[in-house]
Amino acid sequence: VISYLDAGNSNYGTAIVATIDSSDNSVSYGSPVVFNSASTNQGKITFDSSNNKVVIAYNNGGDSGHGYAIVGTVSGTSISFGSAAEFENAVISDPAITFDSSNNKVVIAYRDEGNSNYGTAVVGAVSDTSVSFGTPVVYNSGTTNYQASTFDSNSNKVVILYQDGGNSERYTAIVGTVDNSDNSISFGSEVAISSGGARSQSNQNIAFDSNSNKV
Repeated sequence: VISYLDAGNSNYGTAIVATIDSSDNSVSYGSPVVFNSASTNQGKITFDSSNNKVVIAYNNGGDSGHGYAIVGTVSGTSISFGSAAEFENAVISDPAITFDSSNNKVVIAYRDEGNSNYGTAVVGAVSDTSVSFGTPVVYNSGTTNYQASTFDSNSNKVVILYQDGGNSERYTAIVGTVDNSDNSISFGSEVAISSGGARSQSNQNIAFDSNSNKV
């Protein structure tokens, strides 16, 4: 499933289902489906393998850039959506989303522009075609840019990578633990990837290697 901002249709949030033909490595597409009839920025997507749903987190220009998420259900080559849910009642930027398969929750990390641009994360629980959220938790009390995240299924932890404006814009990583009882998340200590000069590029990403159990 591909989610994107459709510049040819008023910047609406749109998704499309892609089908891979393994016999010749070709790809075919279903019809595009609008999931947000407003300017939709920085949409990020993950797959909830417990509920067999996709979840898209995005900046909703239809509500002043607040943070929203929506659940999508794939059927054949089409996708349908439930109702969008707000996870942050303020402008958000640079969201990242990953699925915690130990607790069967999604975790969204983002810059909270309503709270001094702090790095913040929130846990979401999918039920049928809706998603509900716990209380957002600050993991970096400084300007936080370019979030990326992954789930370490060996340690059952979320790892968030970001640029820490409070530490000379160095790339930094932090480990989060989801509490399934109340949809909360707690964090360990931040670790800067480099002690050298600032790292200001926005091209970083992160993945979990399940063969060596490393990120």
